[in-house]
Amino acid sequence: MAKKRKPPSIKGDPRIHDPHFKGPIVNRSCTDVLCCMIFILFIIAYILLGLVAWVNGDPRRVAYPTDSQGYFCGQKGTPNENKPILFYFNLLSCTSPSVVVNLQCPTRQICVSKCPERFLTYMEIQFRYRKDRHYWTYYSQFCKSAHLKPAKTLTQVLLDDDCPTAIFPSKPYLQRCFPDFSTKNGTLTVGNKTVFEDGSGKTRNAVELRAAANGINKVLDARAIGVKVFEDYATTWYWILIGLTIAMLLSWMFVILLRFTAGFLFWLFTFGVIGIIAYGIWHCYREYSSLQGQPDSHLTVYHIGIQTDISMYFQLKQTWFAFMIILCILEVFIILMLIFLRDRIRISIALLKEGSKAIGYIPTTLIYPVLTFIFLSICISYWAVIAVYLATSGVPIYKVTAPEGQCKHENKTCNPEIFNTTEIAKACPGAQCHFAFYGGKSLYHQYITTFQIFNLFIFLWLINFVIALGQCALAGAFASYYWALKKPDDIPPYPLFTAFGRAIRYHTGSLAFGSLILAVVQMFRLILEYLDKRLKEAQNNISKFLKCCLRCCFWCLEKAVKFLNRNAYVMIAIYGKNFCRSARDAFNLLMRNILKVAVMDRVTDFVLILGKILVAGCIGVLAFLLFTERLPMITEGPTSLNYYWVPLMTVIIGSYLIAHGFFSVYAMCIETIFICFLEDLERNDGSAERPYYMSQSLLKILNEQNAQTKKQ
Repeated sequence: MAKKRKPPSIKGDPRIHDPHFKGPIVNRSCTDVLCCMIFILFIIAYILLGLVAWVNGDPRRVAYPTDSQGYFCGQKGTPNENKPILFYFNLLSCTSPSVVVNLQCPTRQICVSKCPERFLTYMEIQFRYRKDRHYWTYYSQFCKSAHLKPAKTLTQVLLDDDCPTAIFPSKPYLQRCFPDFSTKNGTLTVGNKTVFEDGSGKTRNAVELRAAANGINKVLDARAIGVKVFEDYATTWYWILIGLTIAMLLSWMFVILLRFTAGFLFWLFTFGVIGIIAYGIWHCYREYSSLQGQPDSHLTVYHIGIQTDISMYFQLKQTWFAFMIILCILEVFIILMLIFLRDRIRISIALLKEGSKAIGYIPTTLIYPVLTFIFLSICISYWAVIAVYLATSGVPIYKVTAPEGQCKHENKTCNPEIFNTTEIAKACPGAQCHFAFYGGKSLYHQYITTFQIFNLFIFLWLINFVIALGQCALAGAFASYYWALKKPDDIPPYPLFTAFGRAIRYHTGSLAFGSLILAVVQMFRLILEYLDKRLKEAQNNISKFLKCCLRCCFWCLEKAVKFLNRNAYVMIAIYGKNFCRSARDAFNLLMRNILKVAVMDRVTDFVLILGKILVAGCIGVLAFLLFTERLPMITEGPTSLNYYWVPLMTVIIGSYLIAHGFFSVYAMCIETIFICFLEDLERNDGSAERPYYMSQSLLKILNEQNAQTKKQ
């Protein structure tokens, strides 16, 4: 009778001892070749897209403003060479609803050499032209043609769109004429006037004009702040560099010294949390006792009902009693977790110390984030350049615009040269044919939006691939450290360089496969965010609820994929298998040790968060004392800053990012050593034939646990 075969476990079978296994496999073959070929084809297509966009695009369309005829203002070799500024005939029409649809102000726009400096109307010019033609010479430079004469009636001027009905003091900003707003005795003015004639018989005020250029005015307000911020950076740039350098040294010292301070930091943080919760319990009890003797102490939540003033609930002893119960349960839960998981916590702390030792033996790993930063910068720059070239591809496209938005032909394509002779001009008096955007009817121009989506997707894929490459290379280096029986003598030479070469040579397909899955999830999240912004006003409560659910699901999915990918890359670096098998093996290994995984993640998070806060906090305090001139020993520090918080926040955020870069290496080190530690426990038993590869500190803790188990 045949022997029944044992069904495979849902968590996979544990590793068996292999006397020939000495760490990362040297003799390996290429994995996920099909995905590698697809990845290379996509990169080639991405390069070709960049070439096509470069041929058809014109970044000058972003750098130079464009008039209603589609010509650049200020471009050399054109009639507008000496006219670098864009002028709007009627800025008040920019409040039209068509602005939202067309992203264009429905008024004629011409290139001028300078902005208006005074108030003038067309009717006023007609009256003064008979006595002094100097006024018309000044006014005509803001007309479509300087050779015109003010002989036409106001109605005819409006129909032909030859001249603005009025001009008012303006200033150039971003090569465009915007109203010269100012505040006088708390009142908004334009050119020292609060009201002015708009040239069509109506009296307007500065508030109306500001409403028409509200978004532009915010930019104008930000201009002065931007100048002051630039001055602060120019004054403090070397102090900022000094602060970031100190942050780098602090981060390096923190990682190296974790072998001595990991346990202290974890227990300090843990007992600090326990102490804070204990204080909260005492405070709740004190408030409860003080309310016990009050006349209205018998009142409960049911008596006062739902109140908008939340402070009323804090006048009830029932509220403080509930808080006290919740905090007591939380306190007991944390203490019990520390008691029952103390051995796993000790192992986690020992692994943290082991990670610090590994980085000390392979210091080149701390430089790797610089290489990742360079690769990411290249990807981001290439994506941005292609996006700009795609956005500026094509020929000028003109659309019908109506100031009041009542024309049925609005937003249709038109030809400005013959527009006044078409039926549209007769059917919609006041409608105009203005430049809208750049496009075309060719196959390339029809798929510009598709190319932009493709550009974004490949960008996400490449970004995730660069991160995956770094994780796999670091995992290979730290795995070489762990599986060296005699540390550091048995560590192979140049472990990081060797692991990087293996990842590129053999596992490009596997890394591309993992990063593709993550890029797809991120693409869905971006599409969801885009649809949310586009349909924000048309949403009801049900759609908002579904949107929040989808957001939460995709966020959780992205976090889960990142976690699985990271562990899969560790397995790829060690065994050289394909992505799916490596992800399955890593998942099964973690599921067989789920408690160790949970404790290890929490302990690592505690220590790394403390490290980042410590580095950013120390540098932030020093920068605050320096930039606020509270360090008397430094007499040559920066003085008279406009906003001291500008360099201060730059130093704090920069220090945090530097610490994050160092600690990301450390986190990958811990994750790799943890995976190797679990593999070591399954492969070996500590005997002479099957010795453990773990360090003496880990072995000591493990022997203590085994001794306790035997006694039990």
